[in-house]
Amino acid sequence: MIRCIAVDDEPLALEIMEDYIRKVPFLSLAGKFENAATALSFIQQEPVDLVFLDIKMPDITGIQFLKSLKHPPMVVFTTAYGEYALDGFNLDVVDYLLKPVPFERFLKAAGKVNESWSANQQKSLAPVNMPVEEAWVNDYIFIKTEYKIIKINLEDILFIEALKDYTKIYTHNLPVLTLRSLKSFETRLPADKFIRVHRSYLVSLNKINSVEKNTVMIANQSIPISDGYRDRFYDVINRYS
Repeated sequence: MIRCIAVDDEPLALEIMEDYIRKVPFLSLAGKFENAATALSFIQQEPVDLVFLDIKMPDITGIQFLKSLKHPPMVVFTTAYGEYALDGFNLDVVDYLLKPVPFERFLKAAGKVNESWSANQQKSLAPVNMPVEEAWVNDYIFIKTEYKIIKINLEDILFIEALKDYTKIYTHNLPVLTLRSLKSFETRLPADKFIRVHRSYLVSLNKINSVEKNTVMIANQSIPISDGYRDRFYDVINRYS
């Protein structure tokens, strides 16, 4: 069970979120709060895996609340304001729900949460003397896409791009869309073969044709290298130079 709380200054929004959470078998509601300060006090005393968090609240906003946490749990923003989507992306939240939230859209967010949580659980259960990627990654992966599951060989992956609600896997053949998060790919794929270069891109080291300033070229595609990932990327590249 994923232990979660809901934080929103609107009582009706809290009731709807509580109802949605109780309908999902793998979610367990540990508490609901109408202000961030009370929620913060609860998190400091009780284990929480996930927070459904409103953004515009009096005294402390959801963004300020999240930034104040030293070891934040998974977060799904729930807000009536679409202009904060970039903030959510930069803070690495699992999903961003716009009110009024349809239950179908909530289920999609819950699925992303479950994927991320499962990946972290498997990582923590891996033998301490064995690299995580060797413990639970083969040379292929199975991906759910639309109404089927397909097999993708790791060697065929060029790069992976995070989109709004999906992740797109670029291969030598057609790209594949899936609801799996880019973060879950980063934790699952072998670190000696794949590297994050941007909040939206994970690339195959073996498929890099060239590197020029702040871009990586793969199969005639120019992929940006962002400031937050540049140092680690060049550290890895320099090992092979």
